[in-house]
Amino acid sequence: MNPLGQIVSAVDAYNAHVASEVRRARVDKKFAAGLRARWKKISSAIETTHSPTGTPLPRLALPATDEPGAIAGYLLGQGLPGEFPFANAAYREMYLDRGERVGPALAAGPSESRKAARRPAAARPLNSAPAAEEPTRLFAGLGLAEDTNARFHYLARHQPSTRLSTAFDGPTLYGLDSDHEGVLGKVGEGGVALDTVEDMERLYAGFDLLAPNASVSMTINGPAPAILAMFIAAAKRRFGPDGVARLRGTIQADILKEVQAQNEILFPVDASLRFLGDMIAWSTAHLPRFYPISISGYHIAEAGATPVQQAAFTLSNGFAYVELLRARGLDVNAFGPRLSFFLDCGLDVEYLVLGRVCRRLWAIAMRDVFGASPRAQAFKLHTQTSGRSLIAAGFKNNLTRTAVELLVAYLNASNSCHSNSADEPFTTPTEEYARLASHAQAILLEESGLFKHTMDFLAGSPGLLALERTVERAILDVFREIDSLGGVLPAMEHRYQRSKIQEAAHRYEQQINSGERPVIGLNRHVGASLADARAAPVPLARTPPRRQRFQVERLRAFKKKNAPRAPEALQRLESVTRAGGNVFAELLNTVEVCSLGQITACLTSVVGKYRPMV
Repeated sequence: MNPLGQIVSAVDAYNAHVASEVRRARVDKKFAAGLRARWKKISSAIETTHSPTGTPLPRLALPATDEPGAIAGYLLGQGLPGEFPFANAAYREMYLDRGERVGPALAAGPSESRKAARRPAAARPLNSAPAAEEPTRLFAGLGLAEDTNARFHYLARHQPSTRLSTAFDGPTLYGLDSDHEGVLGKVGEGGVALDTVEDMERLYAGFDLLAPNASVSMTINGPAPAILAMFIAAAKRRFGPDGVARLRGTIQADILKEVQAQNEILFPVDASLRFLGDMIAWSTAHLPRFYPISISGYHIAEAGATPVQQAAFTLSNGFAYVELLRARGLDVNAFGPRLSFFLDCGLDVEYLVLGRVCRRLWAIAMRDVFGASPRAQAFKLHTQTSGRSLIAAGFKNNLTRTAVELLVAYLNASNSCHSNSADEPFTTPTEEYARLASHAQAILLEESGLFKHTMDFLAGSPGLLALERTVERAILDVFREIDSLGGVLPAMEHRYQRSKIQEAAHRYEQQINSGERPVIGLNRHVGASLADARAAPVPLARTPPRRQRFQVERLRAFKKKNAPRAPEALQRLESVTRAGGNVFAELLNTVEVCSLGQITACLTSVVGKYRPMV
């Protein structure tokens, strides 16, 4: 179960094919004429819009060339937005204002885009523009479920789409109940406390989760199957069983990066992967609009990895999941479109192309190694600005850092994005700075003209392409190293990924301490920033002890109410787990009467606990 060597060979072969076609375009007159004809058709089909000041702008920026080699290099090496190898975007249009359009549409025929605009989303052509929906995700998690719900309503007040991204508190991340011994002080800190299906109902109360423009994201891994089961059970209570198939969203559930970087893993790796596979198999069949895993590089980067390491480890983990799911007998064209990705975006120059390179490598590997269809080749990307880049000294400078990172994230055609709040070095984001973080995206996408008029305005520069080639080669070098160790799982057993992340983190801190890596307000332009930090009137978000005790009382009331039914439900869960059945399918029943901690304890009694490798 080690495809990385094949993937490296496939990428090398594809790059050689592109180079060969470029040479052919320059000597084969018939081939060159065909390329020019296609380029002319594409160019003539591009619609025109106008800036607010009246400047006419194309809806897609293409290289100004009719040289056949350059055309071949663009179409095969980069691809039109929404076309293989997807370097420019996973979809044909992203972020564009849906207002005035002049001229024919960029599609198979002159009227195709007008027809598409009248079709429901499900009927649109593959990788055509999705329904107008801003990519901003509103990340929140604090206190009890109703506290986070109130924050969601505050943040969503002026958003045309409901895109809610949820952070959970420490006990929940570790599958513990709020009444577990020794955790009371952590209840509702740094995320929302969620113990039961009733908490899940409170968390998203008042939001129409079946609306076409609504989606929910949950940042949780070890207990992800139980949490997703609670989400589905809560939706059934509100919307009925028929509503489940209409739920949209993502749950992180990335076990491999937990072992490599973040440590929030509950069960042994084999058992964790089995439970994840059960959840993905069920979701593929029953949740057609839901992503049951978000393969995450964000936490790998936040732990200290370089941009290249983040991309290489994230992609290699994604390929490992593909192999694991195929080994279960699942069809890559069924589960492949349901895989999503999550990358960090910091201030290092490599981030300018990281999403573009990842899309290209994923597409080539999925097509040429795994035989996947175009829908499974598309790399769907969520990006978050770098938490590690935020510092306490002169913390208002974090507003600028995040704004720059957002620009870079959108240059990478991220499908969705979360911007961090400037006060996060001190506290769970306060309302003021959470609002400013959201507005930063609105300013970039709505107020500025950088993205809403033209696709690929800033892509395709010589410097960007040179950086892409350099970063791609570096990622492939990491693939070769992992391949030499036997693949992702054997490398993980040897702590390869973790040791590389630790080395990079140490180097990063050394660079800051020596001044080699400038950080404004910390090791450069320091004086005023330190004074600002000391005087910063930042309120700290804390969950009052009375609210923590209230959560415990509410949980105990749930357990008391369901005491007659919980033992039987847990026994069924244990039996399914021991018999090798689909654990997630049974969890959908268990969560109706059992808490998260009860479920974790039951599964642990069967498969044991995760023990770190040393």
